[in-house]
Amino acid sequence: MNLAIPGFDYQRITVDGDIALNTAVGGEGDPIVLLHGFPQTHLMWRHVAADLAADHTVIVPDLRGYGASDKPAASGPDTYSKRTMAADIVALAERLGHSRFALAGHDRGALVGVRAGLDHPDRVSHLAILDVLPTLDTWAVLHGADAAVAFHLYLMAQPPGLPERMIAASADEFFGFFLDAWTKDAAAIPGPVRAEYLRASREAVASIVADCRATAGIDIEHDKADRANGVRLRMPVTVVQQDWGAALGYDAAAVWRAWAPDLDHRLTNAGHFMAEEDPAMVGKALRDLIVR
Repeated sequence: MNLAIPGFDYQRITVDGDIALNTAVGGEGDPIVLLHGFPQTHLMWRHVAADLAADHTVIVPDLRGYGASDKPAASGPDTYSKRTMAADIVALAERLGHSRFALAGHDRGALVGVRAGLDHPDRVSHLAILDVLPTLDTWAVLHGADAAVAFHLYLMAQPPGLPERMIAASADEFFGFFLDAWTKDAAAIPGPVRAEYLRASREAVASIVADCRATAGIDIEHDKADRANGVRLRMPVTVVQQDWGAALGYDAAAVWRAWAPDLDHRLTNAGHFMAEEDPAMVGKALRDLIVR
């Protein structure tokens, strides 16, 4: 890890057997955990984390398989299921002395956050989601030519072997494509941070693919079971996202409300990497959530 969030202390915290998560911790007060997305690391939260640390204990890990956290080889579909990754986060907070905490996630981290909220409602007090749909609904709204926007999900859903080789052969171009295409303000991800994201992703191709492969398999099964059993998010939930619903022809707020009855759904003009493009907006949304 070459870059760090200023003023935060770094630890490697063991959460599952011998799996250690690289974790930045700063501030004092009620705890909030911030989970990053693809193809990033915990650094995507650097602005928001610094703001929240004025009056919260802010916990910012690299997810398993990403950044400077451990990257176990996938021994089966559970290794990178969102259920397993959510259990990591619950264990991480507990190791730091927090049995209950607010949780915010972006992209892949948001999917982990949703699963944490569904599986551990006694631990997650408030949940914020940035720019995704729940796993089951993501696949449901992608169809026809419009699904090309998520070509990477279909590539990484394929059996082990070919996706990893294809991506590793041009890793910087592959991951850099998303950093460029999904950003409305290129200055929001300055050169050193972009280079760190590319380096970290280049070194984590197998685990990143395994994470996305799980989302096309076991994660769907977990969502289907919860939907069939009427399991929903019981805590206050805030969703901030681009207007993908208008672009792809669905009602995003209605999709989320089916999972989260206590919902505050907000649209933004920022790009996908909104915590870096508009950290003030994201920080306000999190603070508004925490007082609900």
